[in-house]
Amino acid sequence: MSQTRPPQSALQNIPKVVLRPTWENVVACSYLLKGIVFFIAHPFLYPLLKARILPAFFLSAFIIVNLFVWTYLPQVAFLALFHKNGSAWVNGTFLVLGEGAAVVAILFESFLADESQVDIFDAVMIYKGHEDLLRQHRPVTEDSLNNPVRRLGKPASSSVYAPFSFRQIVEFVLLLPVNFVPYVGVPLFLLLTGYRAGPLQHWRYFQLLGYDRRQRDRSVAKRRWQYTWYGTVYLFMQLVPPFSMLFLLTAATSSALWAADLEEARREQETRAAQASGYTDDADGTV
Repeated sequence: MSQTRPPQSALQNIPKVVLRPTWENVVACSYLLKGIVFFIAHPFLYPLLKARILPAFFLSAFIIVNLFVWTYLPQVAFLALFHKNGSAWVNGTFLVLGEGAAVVAILFESFLADESQVDIFDAVMIYKGHEDLLRQHRPVTEDSLNNPVRRLGKPASSSVYAPFSFRQIVEFVLLLPVNFVPYVGVPLFLLLTGYRAGPLQHWRYFQLLGYDRRQRDRSVAKRRWQYTWYGTVYLFMQLVPPFSMLFLLTAATSSALWAADLEEARREQETRAAQASGYTDDADGTV
């Protein structure tokens, strides 16, 4: 009798995910670029950005500037105890940017962005022809057929793009010392935190499908390393001031594009399974 292997942590699987990246991982990461291109090419999404751009910019600038003024030199001085040849300055820069991205993301996503991210995700899903998934959770009108954003009604139930994850925040803080490792510390830190961040980008998709926790975990397990690489690149983009807030919104676009492709593949698989079942029933002579 086979035994179920226990789930492995991100740290245990780092050699596999780093040394053996597959084409599927590359494709998953490419959605982040596709999301930026799609966002730029579809003006119906612009109003969702305009409503957030000024508060996002000032919030990001205020936090980043203060972190560099008050914490950059002390952290570089501390890192210098472990680093040689000036790498403390590089790691210190990414460390402060990472801290700033975490603070901004928590505040921005909690108070400003999550509703916009939900609307962006849902609008892209409508554009891709999956409005039937949306109708179970919010009204979708037939007006303004060329503008998916205007077709969105007020959600009938709680709608969350990516839930606040206390565990993710704790892991982020606990993993900050990884940045002390010269040269490889920053990419390793991003990879470890990306392990948790990646799957959260499809929380809305799982919600639309009506998945419970077991179904979510099973779906994530199928694409664990695709999600890890996706989350890693996503977090790296959050370290680019002042565009981190823009990338938060384009990330919702990219995750929706990926979800739309997954949904098409899921439906094709269900269709083939139903056809195969029908052939079997015919062969057995059952009705």
